[in-house]
Amino acid sequence: MELNPQAKELNETIGDVNPAVHDLLSDKGKAIFFPKKGILSQSAQAKGKKINATIGIALEEDGSPMRLKSIADRINLDPKDVFPYAPSFGKKELREKWKEMLFTKNPSLKGKEVSLPIVTNALTHGMSIVGYMFIQPGDKIILPDLYWGNYKLMLINAYGAVFDTFNTFDQGRFNTEGLKERLNNETGKKIVVLNFPNNPSGYTPTEAEVTEIIKIIRESAENGNKILVIVDDAYFGLVYKDGIYKESIFSELADLHENVLAIKLDGATKEDYVWGLRVGFITYGVKGGSRELYEALESKASGAVRGNISNDSHLSQSLVYHAFSEDAYWDEKKEKFNILKSRFDEVENVLAEHPEYQEEFTALPHNSGYFMCIELKNKKGEDIRQILLEKYSTGVIAIGNILRIAFSSTKTKDIKEIFDNIYKACKD
Repeated sequence: MELNPQAKELNETIGDVNPAVHDLLSDKGKAIFFPKKGILSQSAQAKGKKINATIGIALEEDGSPMRLKSIADRINLDPKDVFPYAPSFGKKELREKWKEMLFTKNPSLKGKEVSLPIVTNALTHGMSIVGYMFIQPGDKIILPDLYWGNYKLMLINAYGAVFDTFNTFDQGRFNTEGLKERLNNETGKKIVVLNFPNNPSGYTPTEAEVTEIIKIIRESAENGNKILVIVDDAYFGLVYKDGIYKESIFSELADLHENVLAIKLDGATKEDYVWGLRVGFITYGVKGGSRELYEALESKASGAVRGNISNDSHLSQSLVYHAFSEDAYWDEKKEKFNILKSRFDEVENVLAEHPEYQEEFTALPHNSGYFMCIELKNKKGEDIRQILLEKYSTGVIAIGNILRIAFSSTKTKDIKEIFDNIYKACKD
């Protein structure tokens, strides 16, 4: 397929600044662009004119967005922040605010140049856009064997990726040697997915383990590999133990090496407890990344957004932007964090107070996020799950011989009963 001249121009910009980033793009990634000509440019040129008949929405006679009173009366926001289309890039003020907050949450980013985030329809859509831009059918994706099951639909079914997994844990710690082995078995294009806190295990590496991970990726890049590291930060900020790395690993990857492109996928979904609003972000970071390079990648990402969903919900973007601007925002977040931490602490207390559980199951390493997992001894997870449903009115997720427990959605007073029920179901 002949590339559109606008796509060619973006490719040339990316290749001139960083050939490795250009080579990481898939065929679809090289072909995609955000159309700056045609209808969009004509509409932009007409903005502010006395008569503007270019906009594809309906307006009231006073020039405000046309709307139904039965809907508008339920939303306490200016109609212009609710009813018109949002830009495919996302609302500019929200993108700038999220970038500012990234630097607040991740002090190690200070002095590093990263892109302006692109707004997505939360994490799933963000991962899909990354797949569109970078995954060629048959590309291997390196990731731990404990991963979010939806990756299969997003990356294997949609883009033809092949998963190259390694054991998540080795002797109670993150298996850095497994990552190293997968990265170094041959030279070429590499794609790595890192999800911390991990779903399903609820594990974030220690500060020492993150140092090892960064060293492994840097050495692999120095050996000639061109590496895309996708950082799934869905549960960012929910770390409950000391000595655990509290920033995003993106902070260390963003300027690690010219051969390492880091992509941070995050959003308000779980960080700010607005699962149904579907507001996420894509942010790029690479050593030597210039404004021109990042703008080209942003244009390609927003082109993929426009060609997929057109744009994210304007109402959702406005709601979270206004929340981020509230003085009480950080205090409210701390309050919810403390609730989740108290549930995590209760999990720890229950496991410590009941050594008899070891007869039937052991807890996998956990220290963060929404979940923790237990590994069953000589039992099938699905068998135990069915007994829990039928006999003990208790629901958990079964993954082979592992059960995932979402303490995030469990009342603190019910946590002991969950483990008691699992123990009894195993005995049954």
